[in-house]
Amino acid sequence: MTHNFGNNFAAGSNKSYASYLHAIEWVLTGDPQHADKAIEIINAWSYTLQTIQGSDQQLLAGIVGFKFCNAAELIKHTSNRWPPAAQYQFKKMMREVFYPLIKSYKPGSNGNWDASMILTTLCIGIFTDDRGMYEDALKYAQTGKSNGAIPNYIAASGQCQESGRDQAHTQLGLGFLGNLCEVAWKQGDDLYGAFDHRVAAGYEYAARYNLNYEVPYNPVPDVFGNHLNKKISNDKRGEFRPVYEMVYHHYHDRMGLEMKYTRMVLDKIRPEGYHWDHPSFSSLLYENLPVFPKGYGRQEKIP
Repeated sequence: MTHNFGNNFAAGSNKSYASYLHAIEWVLTGDPQHADKAIEIINAWSYTLQTIQGSDQQLLAGIVGFKFCNAAELIKHTSNRWPPAAQYQFKKMMREVFYPLIKSYKPGSNGNWDASMILTTLCIGIFTDDRGMYEDALKYAQTGKSNGAIPNYIAASGQCQESGRDQAHTQLGLGFLGNLCEVAWKQGDDLYGAFDHRVAAGYEYAARYNLNYEVPYNPVPDVFGNHLNKKISNDKRGEFRPVYEMVYHHYHDRMGLEMKYTRMVLDKIRPEGYHWDHPSFSSLLYENLPVFPKGYGRQEKIP
């Protein structure tokens, strides 16, 4: 039987998320049933997924792909229960089903699209030991003419490209960029610090506004002259996504930056819970985590 992901975000994301969550539970508990379940899910899709369909197929590939990759990385490096042939099949799925959809990105769309695709491309590059893929995504995140590149999604003030659209999509884009920075950090590359800690500025701006404080807003179009919103949006204001803990851990715990408003959000919502778009449960994984140096998760073939 073959599978495809249609234009159904919940179904696709739930499959990848389940594999990731079982991988986390395996690492935390040592119960091999969780490792085996993660492997079962990954293999089920690796051996049968043929296409990702629908008008939002690139975004779905971005949202689903990095979760599958994270689950696969955890199992690969903590267990001998996943046979090499199955690992090869997973690489094949990522290269032949996911990567062709996202390799050219979709720079003119709202920036959360490309942010998700940059993240997944970076993760595929790491898992498949493809240095060129990894470095191209790293460069695109910083210099690409795209609404999802860090300096285009987040202005120096912290205002985000989607701040005038709604607060759900703004936090979606920030969540992808935060995960992108963490993946790169583990490989020894500092996207967190790029453009004078631009990602920190974005988080603080979004946190401040969603805590019902006023923020400055400059009504400007995106990098292509589109998506002009004349005022900041109240839509979904105050509905916090579970994207703050990991970024706070980096800037506050690793780097010693204050992150006042991000901390206020965490004081309000901690422990962070679940949302299908994001890895979630970051309070469990990052609160009180020891401060590891840049590159501590680096693999030999990816500098």
